[in-house]
Amino acid sequence: MALWQRARQREFPGAGSAPTPARGSSLKRKLAIATAIGGLCTVMLVTLVIARSYGDFAAARQNLYDISEYRLVLDAANVLSAERGPANSVLGEPPSDNSAARERLRAFRARSDAALARLAAPPPPPFALHSHHLPPLMVERVRERLVRARAQIEELAARPLQERQMDEIRRAIENMFDVVDVLQPAIAWQVRQLSACREGLAAPALTGKMLGDLREYGGRIASQIMAPVAARQPMPVQSLVDATRSRGRLLALWQLTGAAYNMYGGTPTLEQAYADTSHQFFGEGLAMIDSLVAQGRISGRYSMTPTELTNRYVRTLQPLERLRSAFLDEVVAHFAATRAQALRELAAACGATALILAMLGYVLVFAQRSVFLPLLRASDDVIGLAEERGQPLYAAPQAAPTPATEMRPLFDALDILRRKLRERASLTAQLEHQARTDSLTGLLNRRALELVATQYAAHERASLVLIDVDRFKQINDHHGHAAGDQVLRDMAALMRALVPPESVLARFGGEEFALLLPHGRPGAAAALAEALRAAIAARPVHLSGTTRLHVTASFGVAIGQSGECNWQQLFAAADAAMYRAKAEGRNCVREAQNLEGTPAA
Repeated sequence: MALWQRARQREFPGAGSAPTPARGSSLKRKLAIATAIGGLCTVMLVTLVIARSYGDFAAARQNLYDISEYRLVLDAANVLSAERGPANSVLGEPPSDNSAARERLRAFRARSDAALARLAAPPPPPFALHSHHLPPLMVERVRERLVRARAQIEELAARPLQERQMDEIRRAIENMFDVVDVLQPAIAWQVRQLSACREGLAAPALTGKMLGDLREYGGRIASQIMAPVAARQPMPVQSLVDATRSRGRLLALWQLTGAAYNMYGGTPTLEQAYADTSHQFFGEGLAMIDSLVAQGRISGRYSMTPTELTNRYVRTLQPLERLRSAFLDEVVAHFAATRAQALRELAAACGATALILAMLGYVLVFAQRSVFLPLLRASDDVIGLAEERGQPLYAAPQAAPTPATEMRPLFDALDILRRKLRERASLTAQLEHQARTDSLTGLLNRRALELVATQYAAHERASLVLIDVDRFKQINDHHGHAAGDQVLRDMAALMRALVPPESVLARFGGEEFALLLPHGRPGAAAALAEALRAAIAARPVHLSGTTRLHVTASFGVAIGQSGECNWQQLFAAADAAMYRAKAEGRNCVREAQNLEGTPAA
């Protein structure tokens, strides 16, 4: 009661004193100042909300534009890589200007020229967006290398078949490789630009590049054996080495690109593209290459001509192109959905802001005219009558009101005060609950646990168990922080159901939990820790969809004297035991030496 009286005096320093005309004008002035400050703060708050919503929308809009422009660069690399197929066919057939391979080569060259023209002269970015277009010098280098490679192919294609040497064919094919290789630094440059400017673009940009490289090396491995096939000669050692190296890169890239499968949630198109790639290319396509390599090692008699190899092998490359395209479609759709969501949030923020400002203006005017001024007059009337001062300060001379009318404002004021006190007590209780409770798991937090521990008598013994989730960072990295939160909630619920009622279970911080037992019986805390460990390991955590995550934890147990002066020593012993459990393989229970130095049971 004394604390409440002192707090009330600090909050209402003038309570109990008689009102004066100067006080009435001072209250009006303070009310006007508070109204102005409240309106200004509200305007500043809603401005910050709108500014943040607009910033999110602008960032989502920029991300969508950047990833769409980056896709054009990857498409250009894919088109340049695809031009090698018809070029290889032309090198393996007699000179002709009207053959199917020649017509196909013209069409592919037109696609390559259009893609490079788009990179060399891109359209200006939309309003309020900035671009990361490739430097013109990089594009010009690719164009120059492409012109030289095409010239060499045309020079060889004009000769009769018997005059084309295998080394010349191989150099012509390698020059086409160089065209894509010259474009690779430009792609890496754009990846660095996107990663430095925006969060969330590095992973899809790198994955898209790897999927493009998968298509490039898929086509390259066939081109590397095309020269001996076209020349009808045995497979040279260099071609074997190049094909083996490309095969190794293909398998490594295939393993790395597995993360793209569910980067933004699996889709049927992407799943089908993965399945087709695994079956058609890594099954049929590489088997076709292996067969030709085996034939080339024995003799120069191959079962396919260059045109037949190109036509049959290109079909196995199509799943690679669909895989890359499906992934990029999914990335663009993700950023488009993010932009749409940001736009909706911005519109909602603007609408809510306008509504709040309108309501605030109405509330302020209404409160001033219909609440505060009548309340001041009623308060002065009640206090004036209580002190027998006659007419209220703000009332015109009038007949004395009836007793019922005179007492009603006073009882209303008392009811309001009583309700406010109840609300304050409820709010205080909520704040105290929030101060000692972890919001994610509903358990006590570290501060509350230490407060409970230090309240024990110093001569009493207590057991402390520290629990740490194994490889929790990998759970967050691989499944997201939402999955990590789900793991912590499930573990908290499971342990809450298993620990005895007299124990204190708390989330100690991050992925660590603590269990305080008000006894120091040797073996009891370790047995309970072992039961908790087995229950956690046996119960998987169900994430979204059908994903089940098996989680384990490491336990450290210590027994010692309780009380404020012994808490740090008890905690240090349990912490050391827990880290020993981590070091000895995780998913186990380790007991610390007791605080007298003898080994624990």
